[in-house]
Amino acid sequence: MRPQFPLSGAHGSAADRRLSTLVRHLGDSSSSSSSSMESQNPNSDISLSPTAAFNGDSVFANVVRAPEDPILGVTVAYNKDPSPIKLNLGVGAYRTEEGKPLVLNVVRKAEQLLVNDRSRVKEYLPITGLADFNKLSAKLIFGAESPAIQENRVATVQCLSGTGSLRVGAEFLGRHYHQRTIYIPQPTWGNHIKVFALGGLSVKYYRYYDPATRGLHFQGLLEDLSAAPSGAIVLLHACAHNPTGVDPTLEQWEQIRKLMRSKALLPFFDSAYQGFASGSLDGDAQPVRMFVADGGECFAAQSYAKNMGLYGERVGALSIVCKTSDVASRVESQLKLVIRPMYSNPPIHGASIVATILKDRELYNEWTIELKAMADRIISMRQQLFDALRTRAGTPGDWSHIIKQIGMFTFTGLNTEQVAFMTKEYHIYMTSDGRISMAGLSSRTVPHLADAIHAAVTRMA
Repeated sequence: MRPQFPLSGAHGSAADRRLSTLVRHLGDSSSSSSSSMESQNPNSDISLSPTAAFNGDSVFANVVRAPEDPILGVTVAYNKDPSPIKLNLGVGAYRTEEGKPLVLNVVRKAEQLLVNDRSRVKEYLPITGLADFNKLSAKLIFGAESPAIQENRVATVQCLSGTGSLRVGAEFLGRHYHQRTIYIPQPTWGNHIKVFALGGLSVKYYRYYDPATRGLHFQGLLEDLSAAPSGAIVLLHACAHNPTGVDPTLEQWEQIRKLMRSKALLPFFDSAYQGFASGSLDGDAQPVRMFVADGGECFAAQSYAKNMGLYGERVGALSIVCKTSDVASRVESQLKLVIRPMYSNPPIHGASIVATILKDRELYNEWTIELKAMADRIISMRQQLFDALRTRAGTPGDWSHIIKQIGMFTFTGLNTEQVAFMTKEYHIYMTSDGRISMAGLSSRTVPHLADAIHAAVTRMA
């Protein structure tokens, strides 16, 4: 007797009909072949695949071990080191003077408000994310009085922190933009290359850092962007360039803007450190606002990992400034089609924390105070390291770039061999290109780092 399934409505739903058909098919097949099957080996019709694991080997036995991520691998190596003097300067996260992770007081207050709100539920967000978060994020980076916002020319979607925002932007450009080439600075954050390449774009470079001066290679930057094809995409770090800590001046930003607009190059800003670099949210957003003020189109990926300490919440936003509100509306509709099969919709908790802080004047003001305190501590670490290197007798080189650079990271100028020496002899961990996280330093550990640098540049010159 065949099992019976209730059908909804007069004729049942499409899913019910498909299920009933499948059951009938299985029933007919089993009844017609059951007599012959009973006298045979039940496994006789099953052909073994060469990759089947019945012989004890994994079907994935041929998978090779992937190398550690060059940045995250630093922490893996650090954790394995039993030395009591070890120092991790590779991690891209803020640390207190005691070397501990920091949860901002304002974040704890916002979370408590959310917990105490009994009306909150855990329903799905829309594909585009939390509406208040999107609106407030656009205002934070573009300015509340931005004409682009007032004219509804901005399409903003909540994404999975900065990386997710970049990836959604890359996928959108790969599908809808006529140019598939993106120019990124040399050097840049290592994940940029993978994010844009896997998003369907062809990655090329423009000169950015000058090892000779340990500053901006401005002439090379202008020459390379001048040679880029019309309409190409250009990745720009909004502030606190990672890994170098070298930013253009506002005057140089204006020259970059004029050049890019004259060649119809499309700006794609990565804003991971707004307010975290200088301590000023408005100051750090000035380069982005210059490009928006001229009426042109641009992309901006935002992250709240650093400036609110919400690393593990993975909360960020992608904003696309368009020419008209109609274009912005259509762009948003296509962003939904990118997001839906990727992760469907973003998580609610981190975005709710951000929105709670940004829309409450008292909490917002408290956030700016805590944010400036973090930025000031990093600036202090720069000065202390510079002073320690300068006052050490015989330490070769000009280390003024340490205090000229800005943000979480410093490009020390140390080479691969010197980095390896410092790791082996002093248990100091950093990326092989000599980038260090200033947030990982403290007044207590600055002398240890200065001793290591001194030894490295004198012995490994």
